[in-house]
Amino acid sequence: MYPQTQKKIAEMLKGNIFPGVSYTFIDMDKTETRMVGSAAILPERESLREGMLYDVASLTKVIVTTTLLLQLQEEGAINFEDPVQAYLPEFPSAAVTIRHLLTHTSDLKGYIKNRDALTADELIAALIALTPGENLGKNVVYTDTGLLLAGFIIEKLTGKSVEKNFEERIKRPLAMTESTFHPTDPMRCVPTQNHPTRGLIRGVVHDPKALSLGGHCGSAGLFAPMKDLIRFSRMMLHFGEWEGQRILREESIRTLLRDWGNVPSQPRSLGWNLIQEGEDFVLWHTGYTGTFMILDLNQQTAFILLSNRVHLKDHRPEWIAVRDELIAIYRKEAQKETAE
Repeated sequence: MYPQTQKKIAEMLKGNIFPGVSYTFIDMDKTETRMVGSAAILPERESLREGMLYDVASLTKVIVTTTLLLQLQEEGAINFEDPVQAYLPEFPSAAVTIRHLLTHTSDLKGYIKNRDALTADELIAALIALTPGENLGKNVVYTDTGLLLAGFIIEKLTGKSVEKNFEERIKRPLAMTESTFHPTDPMRCVPTQNHPTRGLIRGVVHDPKALSLGGHCGSAGLFAPMKDLIRFSRMMLHFGEWEGQRILREESIRTLLRDWGNVPSQPRSLGWNLIQEGEDFVLWHTGYTGTFMILDLNQQTAFILLSNRVHLKDHRPEWIAVRDELIAIYRKEAQKETAE
C-alpha cells in the first residue's frame, strides 16, 4: 500500500528524522502495519518491538477530549456555542465559547510565570484566569490552552478526571486495553527526549503541563500502542461504532466534517484539524513527539504514524516541513488510488 509514502518514510528514517517509526494504512477493510528502525538510540540502541506504547502527545486532544465532549453534547450536557463561563464561573470572559476552545480561535492571552514549576492546582487556576485578546474568533492560533480548559469543563460536568472519563467512556467500550495515562512498565514504552534536566524520558509524559496535571490534562498525556489507535480509527471510519460498541452517534461524526472555526483559509473542526480537498474535508491531527493521524471518512481510509522524533534532537521546524511533505505524498497517492 502507498509505495511512495513508504519510500518517503524510509528516507526520513535514513535522514535521522526519527530513530524508528510504526505506521498503519487502513483502506476500507484492509490494514497494513509496519515497524522500522529502533525504539531508542540512548542510552544504547534498542529494537522497536510490537505492542510498544507511544507518548501520543496532542493526539490526546482528539482521541480523548474531543470525543468526550461530543458524547456530553449528545447527552445534552453542553452546547458548543455555550460560554466557557457557564461551566467555569471563575473564567473571566463571557465571550469565549466552547467552540472557540476547540477550534483554537479563543485568542487567550497571558504569560504564566514559572508555569512548569506550578502544582496542578496552581496551574489550573492560572489557566482559568487567562483572558482573550482582540482577535477572539478571528484567527486560528494552535495552543494547548483551549483543550486544557475543555478538559476542566469535562471534569466539572462529570465529577471525574479526564483520565477516568476516558477509561469508562472510550477505552473499555472500544477495548483499547493498553492505552493509559500512567504506564506501569516504562520498558514497554518508546522513550521520548533525552532531556537536559529530566534525563531520558521513558514511561512518563513528555509534555510539562501534562506532567503537572496527570490524568486531569485534556491536551496531552495519553500513551497508546498502535493496535489501540487502529481500533479508535476504525470506530471513527465507521461513524461512531465498532464491533457492536457505539461510542458516538453518526451525526456527531458527520458534524466534524465541516469548518467550525469560521476563519477564511484556516479550516478547523471541533478538536480536529482539516485538510480541504475540493468540497470534502479530511480529519487529521498531530502530536509534538512525532505522531499524527489522518482519517478520510468519505473514502474510508486512514494513515497513523507513531514516532519518537524528539529522542535525539528536537528540531521542530525541520520535522514540520518533512512531515507535511510526507502527508502531501500520502494524500496524492490516496486520491490516485480512489480515482482508479
